[in-house]
Amino acid sequence: MTTTSVMTVSLPRVSARVRILLWLLVVMAVALGAVAVTVRSILQRDVDHRTSQLLTQETGEFANFVPQGVDPDTGGRFDDPDRLLRVYLQRQYADPDEELLGLTGPPGAEPAVIRQRRDLPGHTALWQDGAALTRIHASERSFGTLQRPQGELRWAKVAIGPAGGGQPGAFVVAFHPERERAVADKTFWTLLSLSGVALLMTTGIGWAVAGRILAPVRLVRTTAAELTEQDLTRRIPVAGRDDIAALAETFNGMLDRLERAFAAQRVFVDDAGHELRTPITIVRGHLELMGDDPADREETVRLVTDELDRMSRIVEDLLLLAGAERPDFVRPEPVQVAELTADVFVKVRTLGERDWVLDGVADLEVPLDPQRMTQAMVQLAQNAVQHTVPGQRIRIGSRAEGERVELYVADHGPGIPAEDAEVIFERFRRGTSRRGARTSGAGLGLAIVKAIAEGHHGRVELRRTEGGGATFVLILETDS
Repeated sequence: MTTTSVMTVSLPRVSARVRILLWLLVVMAVALGAVAVTVRSILQRDVDHRTSQLLTQETGEFANFVPQGVDPDTGGRFDDPDRLLRVYLQRQYADPDEELLGLTGPPGAEPAVIRQRRDLPGHTALWQDGAALTRIHASERSFGTLQRPQGELRWAKVAIGPAGGGQPGAFVVAFHPERERAVADKTFWTLLSLSGVALLMTTGIGWAVAGRILAPVRLVRTTAAELTEQDLTRRIPVAGRDDIAALAETFNGMLDRLERAFAAQRVFVDDAGHELRTPITIVRGHLELMGDDPADREETVRLVTDELDRMSRIVEDLLLLAGAERPDFVRPEPVQVAELTADVFVKVRTLGERDWVLDGVADLEVPLDPQRMTQAMVQLAQNAVQHTVPGQRIRIGSRAEGERVELYVADHGPGIPAEDAEVIFERFRRGTSRRGARTSGAGLGLAIVKAIAEGHHGRVELRRTEGGGATFVLILETDS
């Protein structure tokens, strides 16, 4: 059996800074190249346009001269094409890249050339190219273009008929556009060179700017890499009011929440471990000391069972508090507050021999989770029973206060000291005083009540009962 090994090649990462710069350079290169090509095209088209205008103008002037021209020697009309062409050419001034020629002779044969006495700089003149002159003279067209080894040639002609048995002739305008096209090409390459310099400058500036813009992002990455569960205190300095600053603020806010969550988790785990360690110690101690006496064994089993039940209640409460972070912890629905208050009153009357009083009800409908709210009210009633004695009054009620509704449990027990009022709603915190009663709770009941209230976007408050005692109030906002 043969085995094949697959070798994976990890490609190097390309940073956001490099990607931004590459995209910027690609866009600029395309834009600058398009500008250069467009400018060259416009310049070349302008050369063609001006050449066509020049040829049209020159041939038009000669065509007007033919019927109107006067021979300076005879004072009459020209009767010879040769004389007509010579006189006309003597009076014209050609452009640097332009040739004005007169041709005489039969079409198809190499014509005689009448030209101005000047040479074209840098060009092979048309009058020296007999083959080209023959083609032009024999052509039936008035305008044309010749592609010669010496370069492109644009021409136009006006044919002159023979007079008195003489030879036919033609006036030819030839234009050499290479020099002007070279100017357009030079402009094109100059633009490309400047574009290259601009791209180099953009590379440097873009690298610096991208680095400055992405510096907070790199700081976020570095900070995130250096964060540990033991050190969540680092924060990113925020400067400016742009998107990067908003990202830094959001990251700092996330770190704040993480720090609070980890701190709460550590406290929660420590407290839970402490609370669970006690019943475990008690169970282990009784089991180790349990003898053979049946009565002793029965008492030990009773104590162990009681401690295990307490552990079970602690675990159930912890699971309930852990679920309070879930979005479906509370499932609101329209509930009649008066009916809910009456149901709670009926249920809590069995918790202890107390003077139970239905103090009042709020006649309105609000969205809330009836099961969670009943659980919170029963927990408050159980808490009141634990801190009162038989026969003491406990009042259950609800009332509407403006745009909110309050459900409350009031007792007339010893009350709660001011120093304990700040901590009794925390997990595993029972305050410095037990209000005159021994309880077996783990200090999770009021934390559960607080979680249920906050799940309804409300809160729970501790108030003093008139005449002595404690009143716990669940405050919920209504939609009205």
